Amino acid sequence: MEIKKVLKSGEFLVDEITSADIFIPEEFDEEQLMIAQTIKDFLETELYPNIDKIDSPDIVLMQSVLKKAGELGLMGIAIPEEYGGFGQSFVTQMLAAETIGAGYSFSVAFMAHTGIGTLPIMYYGSEAQRQQYVTRLATGELIGAYCLTEPGAGSDANSGKTQAILSEDGKHYILNGQKMWITNANFADTQVVFAKIDKDRVLSAFVVERNFPGVLVNPDEHKMGIKGSSTAQIFYNDVKVPVENLIGARGEGFRIALSILHMGRIKLGANVLGAAKKAITDSVRYANERKQFNNLISTFGSIKHKLAEQVIRTFALESAIYRVSRDIDRQITDCKNTGMDKGRAAIDGISHYAVEAAILKVYGSEALDFVIDEAVQIHGGMGYSAEMSVERGYRDSRINRIFEGTNEINRLLVVDTAMKRAMKGDFDLFGKADLLMADLSNVHGEVIAGETYFQEKFRYLKNFKKAALLAINGATKQFDKKLVNEQEVMNSITNMIIDVYIAESNTLRIEKISTIKGNAEIYKAILDVLIYEAADRIRKAGRDAVYSMLPEGETSGLINAIGKLTSVAGVNTKELRRNIADRLIEDNQYKF
Repeated sequence: MEIKKVLKSGEFLVDEITSADIFIPEEFDEEQLMIAQTIKDFLETELYPNIDKIDSPDIVLMQSVLKKAGELGLMGIAIPEEYGGFGQSFVTQMLAAETIGAGYSFSVAFMAHTGIGTLPIMYYGSEAQRQQYVTRLATGELIGAYCLTEPGAGSDANSGKTQAILSEDGKHYILNGQKMWITNANFADTQVVFAKIDKDRVLSAFVVERNFPGVLVNPDEHKMGIKGSSTAQIFYNDVKVPVENLIGARGEGFRIALSILHMGRIKLGANVLGAAKKAITDSVRYANERKQFNNLISTFGSIKHKLAEQVIRTFALESAIYRVSRDIDRQITDCKNTGMDKGRAAIDGISHYAVEAAILKVYGSEALDFVIDEAVQIHGGMGYSAEMSVERGYRDSRINRIFEGTNEINRLLVVDTAMKRAMKGDFDLFGKADLLMADLSNVHGEVIAGETYFQEKFRYLKNFKKAALLAINGATKQFDKKLVNEQEVMNSITNMIIDVYIAESNTLRIEKISTIKGNAEIYKAILDVLIYEAADRIRKAGRDAVYSMLPEGETSGLINAIGKLTSVAGVNTKELRRNIADRLIEDNQYKF
């Protein structure tokens, strides 16, 4: 078996791989495509005919549809076979998450159950806990929930006040506290609850059953979107939790919470991809039916611009998602080969790619917001009507920038985590940045004679990375440990890093497509626009960072270098976007 080069999390900033090293969606096998088709068929037959009633809301109906998904085996895709699941790869799990993402509020309930409601027990639980709970969660016999957030503990999860005190006989933890914004609250049978034991400074995690005396669930919240999902507060009043329901070790809850958030962020990236593809299909089908001034609106340049940009951002997200998904599969395999328990191996493999998880969460949620906003605009007045699915999609989309850690928190995590990984010795971030800074006058972005199409694009990417490294170097030298207080500067650097990763993922994918298919002109059109516009965004973010961190009169060297490193050839974005839109219009659905 050929050994592929695998980069550590964040290492893409200082190293390169080839397109042969990555996985692309064009390589899905027959089994993976069959799983995706099964989910699509399920949405068409069981969900879409009932979605209005589910969103009324009707949590009994929601629970019923969830149970049907369990009966079909859809809830066991990530669960090993010995616990009643199918033990599929992480790539396959992400494809399933993408496909279910077109399911509006159902996807929220489903993902909460199969992800954060089940996997903490699978990954960190004892064998007895797996046999008692995971086997039934995998089939939908039980529905799960995840209880971390409290009224005074949102982004700062470890500040929660819920407390567990060991009983005098040592057989139970007596649980008291309050949780809020709990998905599936009013029908979940099991809850993964985080609390501090006695006076511990860090959290522990427990499996709490809904029918334990003292568990009280409030009525559901009234929400802007995802109305069909049950979201409520849960109170714990002297709840006796058996000591054997402690998940992992005492004090391990904070680690569990963080690790599960990394997983949730990556899978949310896949979820919003599915929602974006559906919104694009809704957009083009409406544009191909709606006439104004005796012409289909799909013939208008402004509409083509919108359709094309929807495609570009969605295709870009997809490329990055499956690139990191295969990296995670390889990391999981490496962990298993060391003899690690398969549950711990899975979550360690996922958690390793924390930088990429935060990137996908931010980029994906903001890409979907753009796509669905333009979908409403393409529909015009009808887009504001509850008769159209894009209205539901618009409302449902907004929560994704808050779920799994706000985008503000995740933006800070991107650069902070990359720097911490470098300081641990995972890769030489600061050394390469110092070398660049020491030879600033020789930084250039000139065209190299005789370059092929992809050689030019990879040269741009190398330069983009250098621009990000210069910004990181300047910020660390200027602020040192106080950089954490300069959130605006960190956000600018993160925006540079996000564009680098997204642009590189697409370049690698499209080069591989050209190798497999030969003709990749429509994909090159996507890449041309993506690189051209990424260059402008990286330049602006870099300039914003430099002007915000250096005193007046000391900025010219860095500003000039970043300008050179973000210089790219001009492209006719109008014609490129029209070509992309024309392909979409001809297909009458997203098929890129």
